Amino acid sequence: MVPMPASPVRLAAIDIGTNSLRLIVAEAEADGRYRVLDEEREMTRLGHGLFARGRLASEPMERSLAALIKMKVIADGFLVAELRAVATSAVREASNGRAFCQEVRRRCGLRVEIISGEEEAQFVLRSALRHFDLAGRSAAIVDIGGGSMEVTLTAGAVVDEVLTLPLGAVRLTERFDTAGTLSPSHWRKLRRGIDRVLDDKLRKPPFHPEIMIGSGGTFTNLAEMAQLEREPAARPVQGYALTRAEVVHLLHRLRATPLAERREIPGLNPRRADIIVAGTAAVARLAKRLDTQQIVVNNGGLRDGLLLAMIADRFPKDAGESARPLKRLDSARAFARQCRSNERHCEQVARLAIQLFDGLAQRFNLPAAARELLEAAALLHDIGYVINHAKHHKHAYHLILNGDLQGYTPRELEIVACVARYHRKAFPSKRHSAYARLESTDRRLVRELAGILRVADGLDRTHTQRITAVTCATHRGFVELTLQAKTDPRVEIWEAERKAGLFVRAFGLEPRFAWVRGAERRQPRLRLAAAS
Repeated sequence: MVPMPASPVRLAAIDIGTNSLRLIVAEAEADGRYRVLDEEREMTRLGHGLFARGRLASEPMERSLAALIKMKVIADGFLVAELRAVATSAVREASNGRAFCQEVRRRCGLRVEIISGEEEAQFVLRSALRHFDLAGRSAAIVDIGGGSMEVTLTAGAVVDEVLTLPLGAVRLTERFDTAGTLSPSHWRKLRRGIDRVLDDKLRKPPFHPEIMIGSGGTFTNLAEMAQLEREPAARPVQGYALTRAEVVHLLHRLRATPLAERREIPGLNPRRADIIVAGTAAVARLAKRLDTQQIVVNNGGLRDGLLLAMIADRFPKDAGESARPLKRLDSARAFARQCRSNERHCEQVARLAIQLFDGLAQRFNLPAAARELLEAAALLHDIGYVINHAKHHKHAYHLILNGDLQGYTPRELEIVACVARYHRKAFPSKRHSAYARLESTDRRLVRELAGILRVADGLDRTHTQRITAVTCATHRGFVELTLQAKTDPRVEIWEAERKAGLFVRAFGLEPRFAWVRGAERRQPRLRLAAAS
């Protein structure tokens, strides 16, 4: 008997932002699609004055409470199965933010979740991935609100880095007093302020995204203004593309226009006229720093991503699959495949790394749980190639942390990411913030596992899987590694010895290599001085 399809379900989401509150009510299908039934928006300026005082002021809170009561009544009127409300930068940063949430719960029976900048970015990314094909393209997914700007750098839809920057439109407007016209000196002050944040948080971008996908009122207003400059009638701005030059042109026009006249500009929401200069400046400086020329508007953003997450929770793709125990290494393999890693090479490195681990475990008391972490790091060590070759080890670290790998604790992910990061180039150092954050026992474990991984990686330098097995025998001052291979593994031995410096430092033993042709006779040992 063919099972009946799941019935549509009504859901609602509320985004409590620094500048505006937004409600969306939708009827969702099991396949992830939804139809919007109603939307409501109130510009309550909840974060007004927050960044000077550190607290939410009473008047903006009262306006916001009144708006939330109204939105709750609207959602209840649609008989929604679930209503979820999230609060972002203003409530997150305010000293009385939690007190505000308690008052919301008391006055309108609505539980508010205060989400982190990283969670906010994940919702925005979910929305962008739903509406844009990012396969094979690098992108910056940007959401600018009143208090903060979330930036997610992706390569081929794989997350490399997530940043929360204090570059919201309201925050910048209040800090630099940009509501009116800006003189050249005033403009330079704003520009330097934005650039200082980018210098501190973004530094040198890991790559130059081909496109920026932007959500939030700043982006939609820019698109509407640019569109009306080109065409007489406004059309929906979803997917509308601007060039960086157009954004800069609009910025110079806006900052030279008095506030009263700015409110009359076609396409610009008059209630956003006082904060549009700061928001546009943040977008323009970020696009310049990333060297991104095309900016595309996503009208969905946080609310859309939140709704999509609610639908995914309510209609899991495969209930049978989700009930099964998670296979962590399968998750790592799937992620490596998504990053287009060389599967044969990575599987070979993982096999050799595990054989080395097993040969050393008893002598050096390596924890049994570390075996699988090493295997995962080996499977993922080259995923950074999806971004670029030169720093692929560093990219691997960020990709692993942001890759939604299933079944790993945050501590285990940090260890896996660090081991993959140190499979080449610099040794682990407390100068590296990620490594310094680890407990001392975990730092030692990272050194040991990364030392093993470097040698294993060297033993497949030619990517031909020439070596079929490796065994270890520890002696005073050295460890003998016997390699089985049908043909001369001279190049692999050279590379493994070149990469053995961290192994020597971690274990205090120099690796010495011997080649055995299958199970036959041992060949003369081929070796170079181990790297120091």
